[in-house]
Amino acid sequence: LAALLSKELGWDISARNIALTNGSQNAFFYLFNLLAGEFADGRKKKVLFPLAPEYIGYADSALADDYFVAYKPTIEKLPDGQFKYHVDFESLQVGDDIGVICVSRPTNPTGNVLTDEEIEHLDQIARDKGIPLLIDNAYGVPFPGIIFSEAKPFWNTNTILCMSLSKLGLPGTRCGIVIADEKIIQAITNLSGIINLAPGSLGPAITIPMIESGDIIALSEQVVKPFYQQKAELAVQLLREAIPDPRFHIHKPEGALFLWLWFEGLPIHCQELYERLKAKNLLIVPGHYFFPGIDDPEWRHSQECIRLNYSQSEELVRRGIAILADEINTLYAG
Repeated sequence: LAALLSKELGWDISARNIALTNGSQNAFFYLFNLLAGEFADGRKKKVLFPLAPEYIGYADSALADDYFVAYKPTIEKLPDGQFKYHVDFESLQVGDDIGVICVSRPTNPTGNVLTDEEIEHLDQIARDKGIPLLIDNAYGVPFPGIIFSEAKPFWNTNTILCMSLSKLGLPGTRCGIVIADEKIIQAITNLSGIINLAPGSLGPAITIPMIESGDIIALSEQVVKPFYQQKAELAVQLLREAIPDPRFHIHKPEGALFLWLWFEGLPIHCQELYERLKAKNLLIVPGHYFFPGIDDPEWRHSQECIRLNYSQSEELVRRGIAILADEINTLYAG
């Protein structure tokens, strides 16, 4: 893998910069608790999310309370009822109590892809503060490449990049990949030795031929990305036709396997919307769970959003959107 990334991307890395874990969730548990929490000298450090909403799985990865700090995004409204989140750099403050800056690219749940400029700006902030920038790249480039906008692969010695084999169609192998400075990799290796003895080898064994040949990148670009991009475009089209109300917005789908839907002025909490849809056999995830580090019950936006998975079969997606549209159109009409 180090040879492939060096050849294709020009990264100055070796095998000593790479660790394998039993899935990305495993890796983030290690990293959050290595870089944040209580330290031997009495200091307490936190994880900073400069852009919320963020991945729901982060919230329970900490070994203590008060681990996370997050910032609300700026919201850019786009044509055709779409919108996009951006990092609010004017409001962003990185105090001495921050141990790591963490972002995902693309983001689960929204499909947002931080621009190259945003990533470079965050990298500079992290360097200035002497802390790492942690990027969750589970859906990103160079593989599995489920990104529909322009985005350059990013890594340097101050970056911790986490990747996964799951989105290549190997979720059961639970193989996470961490690319970082040798000191971080050694710490992860030590943790793996204590907790797992060794990470599972099924995923690596399956993918070694694709990595050695470089086919893993071609597969991502020519098969995986177009497969999901077509599904995303169809889901957006069906939603726009089914819910014509101008208060309904879709985050610009730039990657990952989900659509992030914003029902501006929704008369009920998104948790209640979840309960109503579940009773009709449609499962979505209410949006308020995706804001770890933000405690503002008055901020309505976080209560007006849901995550919708578009990766099922076309028949199921059509049925699900019909159920959602019936409920939303009734609520807006009332």
